[in-house]
Amino acid sequence: MAVPQTHDEAITAAHRLAAVLEPGAVQRDRDGAEVVPHEALAALDASGLLGITVGVSDGGPGLGPRTLGEVARIVAAADPAIAQVPQSHFLLVDVLAVHAGPEARKRAFGDVLAGRRLGNAFAERGGQHAQDLRTRITDGLLDGVKYYTTGALTSAWIAVSALDETGRVVLALVPRAAEGVSVDTDWDMLGQRATISGTATFRRVPVEAGMRIDYAGAYEVPQQIGARAQLVHAAIEVGIAGAALRDARSYLRVKARPSTEAVRSGAAAAVDDPHVRHRYGRLATRVRAAEALLESAARTLDEVGLIPADAEAAARGSLAVAAAKAFGSEVALEAGSELFTMCGTSSAAAKYDLDRHWRNARTHSVHDPMDWKYAHIAAYELADQLPPNHGQL
Repeated sequence: MAVPQTHDEAITAAHRLAAVLEPGAVQRDRDGAEVVPHEALAALDASGLLGITVGVSDGGPGLGPRTLGEVARIVAAADPAIAQVPQSHFLLVDVLAVHAGPEARKRAFGDVLAGRRLGNAFAERGGQHAQDLRTRITDGLLDGVKYYTTGALTSAWIAVSALDETGRVVLALVPRAAEGVSVDTDWDMLGQRATISGTATFRRVPVEAGMRIDYAGAYEVPQQIGARAQLVHAAIEVGIAGAALRDARSYLRVKARPSTEAVRSGAAAAVDDPHVRHRYGRLATRVRAAEALLESAARTLDEVGLIPADAEAAARGSLAVAAAKAFGSEVALEAGSELFTMCGTSSAAAKYDLDRHWRNARTHSVHDPMDWKYAHIAAYELADQLPPNHGQL
């Protein structure tokens, strides 16, 4: 396995991975959590793509958001569930790069560059919100229960958010195979089924001093860690939209029959129906617009850098990504629904599994509210109001 060293090499590797993933996407969707997609995840790990954002000083190529966003979009168009598995991995690479000490960087990045993933255990249930933490580190031992732990099941390391002995939020980086760590497959969702983002339990898991990161400090200054993580989410939505458009085009050209009304008006095939053409043309334009907005946001993050000069610069990057994520989510949902309007009744047959596009978009789009993204964009444009958290959404 070789880590791609340039943007073009990474894009080539992403297309190669997508070609492996796409033929099995329907079956993985049907299997859900009943079958862990080991072969697909092994292909992801062997692609070299896990290491593309590791910095040059840590042995990686240091490729930026433009590469990351395009890679995530290409893989998501093949299988958005597999594309989501490394979303937190890339977030954690950024966190480690800026905030981890030398021991954590050496050990974690060594594994990442060898094709081993970082998984997350952030969200909890029972509190006022998902980050109302009950997980604790006491006397160097980690205890807690986490949910929506995408990627943790088959990762090398799990980064666990917890309150330390002083009540400060930290990340504890623990080996997946450590005693006291268990990750379940209790993932039963409408879409994104193959992510298997189940429950993770930590019972008196030792946390080495050098593998503890001050996570609260990561968000106390202007930064783009969160925006870069959101860029991958945006890319997944745009990838879903592109996949739905691709499958609509294929079905219309190969399988769809014209409606009775279309035949009466002179259409010899479904693709001759003027209403189908109108809807397809409109949808194709919106998908291309979502792709362009994603690319523009990635370029903005490249310009701003991981550690921006100030909150104003951080806001510029965050708001660009917010626009791409909100619009991309809307277009993905639209594409997943419009597909059936264009293709007709037979396209809803279970054997085609075309409903997975809408289900995946719907499940993934509610990761964080689109309405708040539009609200922050308007507040900035109309009242010069920076987003919260030092310009970071």
